Amino acid sequence: MNAIIWPEGYIPGFCDNFASNEVIMAGLSVKEIWPLLNTPSLWPTYYKNSADIRFYNKKGPMLEQDVRFYFTTFGFPVEARVTEYVPPAAGEPARIAWHGWSGEGETRLDVHHAWLLEDLSGGRVRILTQETQNGNPAKELAKASPNPMINGHQEWLDGLVAAAHAAKA
Repeated sequence: MNAIIWPEGYIPGFCDNFASNEVIMAGLSVKEIWPLLNTPSLWPTYYKNSADIRFYNKKGPMLEQDVRFYFTTFGFPVEARVTEYVPPAAGEPARIAWHGWSGEGETRLDVHHAWLLEDLSGGRVRILTQETQNGNPAKELAKASPNPMINGHQEWLDGLVAAAHAAKA
């Protein structure tokens, strides 16, 4: 199976916080999942921890390489820029990743949030989302139990899968 591509400064184990969530299931494909993830205005319809989504420079409503966008999540207002964008293609995993940031100085949080979607044998799909974080807020999140990033991203995955099943019905 494929892996997330990490940029310098955001490699898991060398950051202040790391979250990894994955689901593998039968009955869905990357092409059914992709539109729900690639269109941020749809996120709040299946993931309650996302809101206030907007694009800059007359872009949107879908993500694309280098596009800047904004959203609120985990109580943080996040400015973001897409750093990796690979739409679905036969035999290749789809990828979306963004650098997000919030706050300044001691409250600054920098993240790399990446998604990998791949079709597997037997009509299965794999959805992997991982995020690394740097900054004082990330250090605090890493100490929290239960881990809000793991739990929040699992809700995102579960909602994404449920929305894809509902769209298929």
